[in-house]
Amino acid sequence: MLHKRMKQYISSLMSEEQQATPSFEIYQEEKEYMEEHELISNDVTLIEKDPTTRFQDAYIEKCDKNTEETLSEESFAFLEQPIDYLQKHKNEFLYLESKWLEIIGVDAITLELSDLFGTYDVMVGLQLQKKFEISLKENLRKELHGDEARFELIFNQTDGLFDLNFALNYVNGFKEEMSLEEAFRLIYRFLFKLVERMEERSKDMN
Repeated sequence: MLHKRMKQYISSLMSEEQQATPSFEIYQEEKEYMEEHELISNDVTLIEKDPTTRFQDAYIEKCDKNTEETLSEESFAFLEQPIDYLQKHKNEFLYLESKWLEIIGVDAITLELSDLFGTYDVMVGLQLQKKFEISLKENLRKELHGDEARFELIFNQTDGLFDLNFALNYVNGFKEEMSLEEAFRLIYRFLFKLVERMEERSKDMN
């Protein structure tokens, strides 16, 4: 799970680093995890990277909701727009792939405006075993705030993934005036922490 993928990530960093006293630039979530789980030695310096660069190399598509056809591929600059872009283009959804999603076991992130609730809905495929279903639901109920907070979680037997759908509006840190880039970063952090908690739960199960 996350622990294993983080160790692989550290190994890849180490193989790139030739200095006698290595220092690495990494993002906040990975830095916190490494420090908390003592995955690096004390002589290694961790420098926090500018969070706004995380999805610079992401693959981004704008798609039609009805046909799921790709309308256009977009550059990182597209994400500088406010999230209410989706209010103005209700027939579209955004699809994002990134190497960072591999660390948390997510295939891709889809973001769209819900026709029914008017919320910003997130859809992901999450690589976790079915045994985590009850724990996932408990965590989602706890971490999504607000009386109208909702989510859907279904284990897909064919793919071996959880199909997770939740409204970003009820995630701590959401703001109506945030940019699309900020929204995708908030989604990443939410999912990172969710997977981390599932890993802790897994230790309790064993």
